[in-house]
Amino acid sequence: MDIREVGDGGRAAEVGVTFGLLAAWAVHDLEEVATMPGWARGRVPELRQRYPRVPERVWRRLDSIDGREFATAVAVMGGVVALAAADGHRTGGRSAFYQAALNGFGLHALTHMAQSAAVRGYTPGVVTSPLVVVPFTLWARGRLRRAGVLRATRPRDVARGAALAAAATVGTHVVARQLLRRLNST
Repeated sequence: MDIREVGDGGRAAEVGVTFGLLAAWAVHDLEEVATMPGWARGRVPELRQRYPRVPERVWRRLDSIDGREFATAVAVMGGVVALAAADGHRTGGRSAFYQAALNGFGLHALTHMAQSAAVRGYTPGVVTSPLVVVPFTLWARGRLRRAGVLRATRPRDVARGAALAAAATVGTHVVARQLLRRLNST
């Protein structure tokens, strides 16, 4: 059973709904960590020619993906997702932070699938997006809805969530780069 009674007599989401976000995220991001550096090295030259309007700085960044930096950024993001899952569990699924993270996780799967459509092939994260990310997100949202704790999602909430997800992604890479610089300088 995924719904439990909470002290105030209300219903709440169970551990599989809240910490399941962290588990589903880990499965998905393991695919990305395992495939991103090799994929970038193999595909960027071809994509650079196919899409000449993409700014050169984007290609240089993709071309120079360092596996350690990418894995570190993923680990930092794992901390953010763990905090969201813990907050979701603490609040019985009511947490706006948890629900925003859950929604962002589900929506970002669409980005992976769109990227694969654009490059007409595999991109890191596209296998687990339709097999893990989307089904988990839909299932968890359904459980939250049945528990009566799912927050209404308005277009502005989606826009804010997308902006926060983008900022978190950039931020985790900045943190990763700084951590690795400090480790390499000692």
